[in-house]
Amino acid sequence: MDTNQPFVITISRELGSGGRTIGRKLAAQLNVRYSDKNLIKDLMEKFKLTTYEIERIKGKKKNWLADFLEAVAPVPNSGAFVGFDPIKGNDWNNSSVKADDIFEAESDILRGIADEGSCVLAGRSGFFVLKNHPNKVDIFIQAPLEKRIARVMKKQGLTEKEAQEVIASVDKSRENYLQRWAGVSRYDARNYDLVLNVGDMTDDEAVAIILKYLKFNTK
Repeated sequence: MDTNQPFVITISRELGSGGRTIGRKLAAQLNVRYSDKNLIKDLMEKFKLTTYEIERIKGKKKNWLADFLEAVAPVPNSGAFVGFDPIKGNDWNNSSVKADDIFEAESDILRGIADEGSCVLAGRSGFFVLKNHPNKVDIFIQAPLEKRIARVMKKQGLTEKEAQEVIASVDKSRENYLQRWAGVSRYDARNYDLVLNVGDMTDDEAVAIILKYLKFNTK
């Protein structure tokens, strides 16, 4: 990856591995924008987006996505976390919208974010959607089940049994999603440049390892 040119880092992760926090901290260290499913969900809710709606908005206002990102997820100052206030839009609840529409809309948004400059993108099958991006690193964050359970219990206030059920459900859902749209398993290491098991490390230690990897593989 050439850090002198606009780059993209995709973070795929297991629920409870801390991948989202690691992604945020990595973006802060690199001083680039961080985006995850919450940003995309808010964007789609705000504008009630389907693929057709995205194209319609693009036709009306060339820099619609750039303006939106600058408002809710600006590039941070060095060392700062990337954050934004939730957008108070109407719920995106259009029964006529098909799963294909949602995937295409999300994919368009991901590609648009990548086109706006260097960024860290978490989730949403970024490694697949952006497979043709010329300057990209794909990372998968995983952790032992017991650590994932403990983290989900703490963050969501669940019992151990409830946390296990949530993890099993999300794992199945994410795998089915990727199998449907990409035709590959999210657990296939060949999808990624770096697979990191964070079982015996803190989030900050994981970020440090990724930064070393990026430095070693910088052109």
